[in-house]
Amino acid sequence: MKGFHGTTVVCIRKNGRVAMGADGQVTLGHTAIKHTARKVRKIYSGKVVAGFSGATADAITLFDKFEAKLEEYRGNLKRAAVELARDWRTDRVLRRLEALLVVADRESMFLISGSGDILEPDDDIIAIGSGGPYAQAAAKALLRHSELDVKEMVEESLRIASEICIYTNDKIVVEVL
Repeated sequence: MKGFHGTTVVCIRKNGRVAMGADGQVTLGHTAIKHTARKVRKIYSGKVVAGFSGATADAITLFDKFEAKLEEYRGNLKRAAVELARDWRTDRVLRRLEALLVVADRESMFLISGSGDILEPDDDIIAIGSGGPYAQAAAKALLRHSELDVKEMVEESLRIASEICIYTNDKIVVEVL
């Protein structure tokens, strides 16, 4: 059987509020083996929200490392992201981890990868995972053409992605800052 595949995480910032949500599906090969996984969480005393796509154990390791970087740099999200990406790319053990992280506070949001990428979106939306492009398209339309609250936008973006992507379900968890 193939390894773990698929997830959808979307993060939107609007009017000083940030919401990040994810579906709950975990897939092994072509089989959904869990429907209620929690892929987003608040960290750093509830001031930062983080989500992952990829291997669960790898992502949990990265969450812990990122939270330690936040502590070390007193909540400076950008500095913590840069340092995690540097360590992730250069450390012999860490560079084998297979996941993507999305991290956000009220001012910034970043996509962090193991290849050393730290990407900040132009339009206050980040989406990752198998259903990421679908959720991102829905989020862009909702952000531009609706008056929904940021949490409602994330929920609706994920619902739309779940209708299109077979690796995304409608068991949605959203965290809001």
